[in-house]
Amino acid sequence: MRKQTSTTRTRGLPILLMAIISMPMATHATASGLAELGRMLYFDVNLSKDRTQSCATCHTPTTGFIDSRDNGVSAMASLGDDQQSLGDRQAPSAAYAVFSPDFHFDTKQQEFIGGQFWDGRAKDLAEQAGGPPLNPAEMAMPDKSSVVTRLQDNANYKQMFINYFGEQIWQQPELAYSAMTQAIAAFEASPEVSPFDSKYDRYLKGQYELTGQEELGMALFFSNNNTNCHSCHMLRQPEQARETFSNYQFHNIGTPANLQLRAQNGVAMDAVDQGLLANPAVTDASHLGKFKVPTLRNIAITGPYMHNGVFAQLGTVLAFYDQFNNPKRNLNPETGNPWRTAEVPSTVNHELLEAKVLSDAKLAALEAFLHTLTDQRYEHLLN
Repeated sequence: MRKQTSTTRTRGLPILLMAIISMPMATHATASGLAELGRMLYFDVNLSKDRTQSCATCHTPTTGFIDSRDNGVSAMASLGDDQQSLGDRQAPSAAYAVFSPDFHFDTKQQEFIGGQFWDGRAKDLAEQAGGPPLNPAEMAMPDKSSVVTRLQDNANYKQMFINYFGEQIWQQPELAYSAMTQAIAAFEASPEVSPFDSKYDRYLKGQYELTGQEELGMALFFSNNNTNCHSCHMLRQPEQARETFSNYQFHNIGTPANLQLRAQNGVAMDAVDQGLLANPAVTDASHLGKFKVPTLRNIAITGPYMHNGVFAQLGTVLAFYDQFNNPKRNLNPETGNPWRTAEVPSTVNHELLEAKVLSDAKLAALEAFLHTLTDQRYEHLLN
């Protein structure tokens, strides 16, 4: 998100990774070694109760670090280790997640910012990594001690943990579990997960020439007069390197409940996902139904979309935004029916949704630009 300078990077390593390996528990770790251990843990299905699920199951590296399985619900939510539990939210991409700041309240902006998960409830990547193994609807391990026992079953883990965290690491399950989360976070902080090598990145380096349609889409995206995309999906000035296309704030943009998903997962049709208000650190009811602004990196290949996977196509998302300002765009192109109302109407940020009416050609141009944010390794997945 920032340029590679001495204030934000050290020998090419993200700040978070440098912080992880400088912690007292990890004094023996090297950046590459800790990330390699984290990579092994990330793919290890033995860390789930029935040994069917790893971090990579719901955040698959070959498909943009999302859950690429159908799960019987057109990939709108993830299936748990028990092969029965279905969530009510779309698994967000783990790619570029390292650039989300620690969860905090910004007194200047008067906004909650950052964290992990759609509601920011995990402060950072390490805390996020510690959540799924113990979640009954995900990896379903009963407690931290059980996870640590599984770790100790692996002779390589036993020695690597000692090498990186010291002889005392296996003496307390809490310490060993924390070390596991640090290692997974180190892998997720590595360039493998956040390469910044899309067509857009290559364009900024003079290595790719945008098509006319992509260039129009970029102009619309960064425009102060036509769209409002940049209000939420930009941190730096336009056309600066290492932009992750999120300000990491939380907003209610009027997303409807996913009734199709709820018909399958058993959640009541009239249930309300509290969003940011579900975060234990947040108590103000004005934050009901707000969700973290996601990165747009790899957005073209990481559908379905919104926090609950309610829209299957990226073009539908763009049409959804336009319908707030365009009375002629009154039908959801996926269903042919009128757009359904917001799950939480009371906190929809209508001011944020104000923009000029966009033609079909302009929406297509915006989508073409968003395609240029796809990492090079995934360009073959583009339609």
